Amino acid sequence: MTDPIADLLTRIRNANQALLPAVTLPHSRLKERIARILKQEGYLADCAVEGDKIKQLKLKLKFQGRKGVIEGLRRVSTPGLRHYVGARDIPRVLGGMGVAILSTPHGVMTGVDARKQNVGGEVLCYIW
Repeated sequence: MTDPIADLLTRIRNANQALLPAVTLPHSRLKERIARILKQEGYLADCAVEGDKIKQLKLKLKFQGRKGVIEGLRRVSTPGLRHYVGARDIPRVLGGMGVAILSTPHGVMTGVDARKQNVGGEVLCYIW
């Protein structure tokens, strides 16, 4: 697999459209940090790491009736074309209604947190 973040977003998107309550995927620290941000922002109900030797990341999706809370996901920076921004150029997703997730020297964080800490970095994805 060349792009594990795109795989994470695709699995979440597919499970959301199929109205599945949970999705399980291979664990990595970057995926876990992104999932924790999604939980913190209210897009996921829960995220947990399962297993000892072979770790799995289990994500429980949130729904409002027969519709998922997540309306859209978009991978911005890909392995073939990285997208870096400065602290002043951090994008706002849907006028502040969505979340931009960045990988910065201070760790993975939302665009709002990166603006507060005055750090830029690689824009990983948009979620709304």
